[in-house]
Amino acid sequence: MSLNREGRPTRPNPPRDGEGDQPKGGGRAGEAAETGTWTGNRALMLEEPLLFEIGDMETTGVDFDPVPQEVTIGHRAFEHDESFYADRLGGLQRKRPIGLAGLSEPQAVRHYTRLSRQNYAIDLGLFPLGSCTMKHNPRLNEKVARLPGFADVHPLQPADTVQGALEAIHRLGEWLIRLTGMHSVAMSPKAGAHGELCGLLAIRSALEARGDRREVVLVPESAHGTNPATAAFAGYRVENIPANARGRVDLAALKARLGPDVAALMITNPNTCGLFEPDMIAISQAVHAAGGLVYCDGANFNAIVGRVRPGDLGIDAMHINLHKTFSTPHGGGGPGSGPVVFSPALTPFAPLPFVEKQDGNFVLVEEETAGEHHGSSFGRMVAFHGQMGMFTRALAYIMSHGGDGLRQVAEDAVLNANYVLRRLEDVLDAPFGASGPCMHEALFSDKGFAGGLTTLDLAKGLIDEGYHPMTMYFPLVVHGAMLVEPTETESKQGLDQFVGALRSVAERARAGDQSLKAAPVHAPRRRLDETLAARKPVLVYRDPDRAEAAE
Repeated sequence: MSLNREGRPTRPNPPRDGEGDQPKGGGRAGEAAETGTWTGNRALMLEEPLLFEIGDMETTGVDFDPVPQEVTIGHRAFEHDESFYADRLGGLQRKRPIGLAGLSEPQAVRHYTRLSRQNYAIDLGLFPLGSCTMKHNPRLNEKVARLPGFADVHPLQPADTVQGALEAIHRLGEWLIRLTGMHSVAMSPKAGAHGELCGLLAIRSALEARGDRREVVLVPESAHGTNPATAAFAGYRVENIPANARGRVDLAALKARLGPDVAALMITNPNTCGLFEPDMIAISQAVHAAGGLVYCDGANFNAIVGRVRPGDLGIDAMHINLHKTFSTPHGGGGPGSGPVVFSPALTPFAPLPFVEKQDGNFVLVEEETAGEHHGSSFGRMVAFHGQMGMFTRALAYIMSHGGDGLRQVAEDAVLNANYVLRRLEDVLDAPFGASGPCMHEALFSDKGFAGGLTTLDLAKGLIDEGYHPMTMYFPLVVHGAMLVEPTETESKQGLDQFVGALRSVAERARAGDQSLKAAPVHAPRRRLDETLAARKPVLVYRDPDRAEAAE
C-alpha cells in the first residue's frame, strides 16, 4: 500500500494497468488482498476513500452560469467584466484555488452515508463507557423536542410569546430542585464542565462577599478529571486528596489539609471508582467548619436519582448532566446541558438569567430586572437561556417516569453494574470488589494479564467482538483501569452477550495471546500508531505521491 507515512491509511491502491481485468489473488494490493475482494470491500462493509480520492480539483458539483458581459439596470444595458462582481465582494474574493475536491451530490451523499455506517452508536448496541451514562435516548423525547412550539422558538422573542417554553424550563428546574433537595437552580450552563465553572464562580462570589479570598480547591483522586481542570481554569490552585484502601476519600487526610486558604472541595459522588462516599456528611461538615464550600460533580447522579438527595449531604452546588441522567443525546446528537443546583448559601450568587413566575406569568429575570432580590449574581454564563431542545427532552423523560420511575432507574442501573462486576471478577481483577456493592459502574484493572498485554490490547480485541471499548486508564488510582457502565437500559440478555464477549477477550489476555496485539482485525481500519498520531497529527490532506516525493 502506498501511503503518506505521516498520516492514516486511506484506501488500497487502485489497480495497475492490466490488473483491473485480471486481478491477482482476488483483488488489489494491501488491505484489498486481505479481504480477497477486488474492491477491498467486505460485503456491505465498504472500503471508503477520502473526499480528495473520490473527486478532483478540476471538477465542481454545481454549475453556475458564466459571468454575463453586460448587466441591465433599469432600462439601460452596461458592459462590464468580472471585476464588476469582484468589487461587490469588498476585496474578499478568492485569489487562488480553494483546494477542495469537487463532488456531485450523489457522491457526497454516498460518502457520508457510508462513513456513518462505520460509526458505533447507542442505537446499535451497548455503549459501556464508564462515567458517561450512555443510556438509550427515548424517541418520545425526540418527538416532544420537535413540536413546533419548542423547536421553532427563538431566544429573542418577547416573553409573552414563549410562555409555554418558559414554563417548560421552570417546571424542569422545579424537578431538579426537588430531586436534589437543593434550594435553587441555574439552567443556562451548557455542559458538565461548564456547570462546574458556574458552581465555582458562585463559590468565589460568596467568599468574596464576606471578604474572604481563598486560593485552594481540594480535589480527591477519585474525582472526575474535569474537576481539577475547571478549578485551575477558575484561577485556583489545585491540591489532591488521596483515596483510602477502599477507594473512598481519606477523611483523615482531608481534615488534615483543610485550612483558611481552602475555598472549596470538588468531590464526585458516587465517585469514579463506581463507589458511594459513605462519609459524605462528615466530609461536608469538615469543609464547612473550615469556612469552605462543597461542590459535587453530579455526572454520576444516575446511580442515586430518586434514592439520595445531595442537598441532604451538605452539598452547596452540583451540576446535573441532562445528557447522562435524563437521557438527552450525547455528542453528535447533542448539545449537552449542565444545570447547576445551589444551596441557600449560594442562591444569591447564582447566574442570570433564570425563569420566575410572577403574577401568573413566566418572566426571564435579567440584569435589568434582577433588582435587590438577586443583585449579588456573579453575572452570566451564556448569552441566552440554555439548551431548549435538551430541556424539553429531559422534561419529557422525567414526566414519563415520574418520581417512582426515576427511583427504579437508579436501582436498575446499580443492579446492572453489579451484575457485570460479579460475572467478570473471576477473569478480571476488581480492585474494589471486596468493598461492597458498586454503584453505577464496575471497575477492573489489567492485573493478571500475561505476555506484556495491556488494557489497550483488550479494548482493541473488544472492537473485534462488535463493542465499543469501555473507559480506559481512568480513574488514575487503578493501574490499567477499565470502567464499565451498562446503565439501566440494558436487558439481562444484552448484558450476558457483552459479558461473554469481554470474558472471551479477558481470558485471551490472561493467557498471553499475542494475537491481541494485532487487534482489531475485523474493523474498517486496523490498529493505528496512536503515539505517532498524538505527537505528529496530520491535520491537512497531502497527496500521497507528493508526500513521498518530499521525503
